[in-house]
Amino acid sequence: MTRPSIAHVINEFESFLELLDDAYWEASAIEHKDFIYDVIGVFSQEVREINKLSVQDHHYPYEFITEGIRRIANKVATLDSRKKELVCRTQTLLDLSEVLSNVTIILDTQDD
Repeated sequence: MTRPSIAHVINEFESFLELLDDAYWEASAIEHKDFIYDVIGVFSQEVREINKLSVQDHHYPYEFITEGIRRIANKVATLDSRKKELVCRTQTLLDLSEVLSNVTIILDTQDD
């Protein structure tokens, strides 16, 4: 499987973060908020580091930068399996499902 470009990853991760932010504020249980906040923290750190790269480098294949993103795959898989429980609002759930599948593919391509 070919690795996605840095530009593509930035778009997907930023979309993911926006939806996680919505899910955080819509969550009614503190445990759900804690879980979502942890994922937000890891992806925010990765996006901050990616944004330090030169715009001219955005066509290169993406590689993990931070240590947290290397370890987040299990938590993203848990989010995927529990998303109906964690995300209350229907529109957020539908949007998150779509972006979540793209994020999972990005994380999986790094294992090659």
